Amino acid sequence: MPEDDRLRLFYPVIREEAIAGVADVLRSGWIGSGPRTREFEEAIAKAVGASHCVALDSCTTALRLALRVLDLAPGTEVVTSPVTFVSANQVILEESLTPVFADVQPDTGSLDPSSIRERLTDGTGAVMVMHYGGMPCDLDEIYALARERGVAVIEDCAHAFGASYRGRPIGSHGDLHAFSFQAVKNLPVGDGGALTVPSEEVDARLRRLRWFGIDRSTFERSAGGSYSWEYAVTELGVKGAMNDIAAAIGLGQLPYVGKENERRREIGRRYRTGLAGTPGIELLREHSDRVSSGHLCCVLADDRDRLVESLAANGIDVGVHFQPSYAYPMFGGEPLPGVESFWRRAVSLPVHLALTDGDVDRVIETIKAGW
Repeated sequence: MPEDDRLRLFYPVIREEAIAGVADVLRSGWIGSGPRTREFEEAIAKAVGASHCVALDSCTTALRLALRVLDLAPGTEVVTSPVTFVSANQVILEESLTPVFADVQPDTGSLDPSSIRERLTDGTGAVMVMHYGGMPCDLDEIYALARERGVAVIEDCAHAFGASYRGRPIGSHGDLHAFSFQAVKNLPVGDGGALTVPSEEVDARLRRLRWFGIDRSTFERSAGGSYSWEYAVTELGVKGAMNDIAAAIGLGQLPYVGKENERRREIGRRYRTGLAGTPGIELLREHSDRVSSGHLCCVLADDRDRLVESLAANGIDVGVHFQPSYAYPMFGGEPLPGVESFWRRAVSLPVHLALTDGDVDRVIETIKAGW
């Protein structure tokens, strides 16, 4: 628990099972990518309803390798959201592809399917969608557009572990789903990610790609009582495998995610009830056919910067998710109306498992007191 009176935006709660699991790995003599990583992959695949899961060092690596396995020609366009963490769009540049920014719905922060449609061209190879704050975007409409034009869909599920869309978990609707297990995510392991994929062939390729294109992992070459130094390098890869320390943390945390996500949603409902009708505050639109992971609780404020300053003066940390990618020189691009309406008003309120109902009420009361 935090020791001071300041309410933090994020605060990871680590279970004793995770701590014990790390101790076991440290004593095992194998702390790199090995049996615990494999166990974690199987558990994640089962949890999200995927056929295969490859554990990685970050969601950024997962997104980059998702693009890599599509084998897109240099310059191919990827329609994406500018309202996301900057690394999600940097990987498009790293893979020598062209980001094309679509607009978002100003009352959800999620990509607007009609804007995606306007940006699909003969040069489009993929659409990358983000489930903003953990609330699933309009997947049926987006997949229908992609099928119509014959392009791939990559789901950025960094916020959405444990979310569901029309009765099915996020991770089970398409082919490529990138997850984050970074320090403040709903399943925190410190740093980590995963990519779920539909086939054994893609799974096997990703296992090579995450370790420099090498066809046999170090753990595999160490099995059988002796170490084998020989291996083949099939293509250019990256250093991106998860290790067994991170996997052990994830395995210790995973059984609690469902309960913890419900607590996050409960905090979100408390904010929504308490702030309903507050002058200058707009609540994001919700959907009855989908369930958020509760990663973020974002509200829209008429005078966002003044509200942030007021909350900070009262010992309450908040955030802005996110400044649009097109505002950075490496991307450029023209402002989009939905994006500008959304991000210039967006405020992420504290949501984490160390918050009490009283803490949430303190945030509500501070906002309602005016700023």
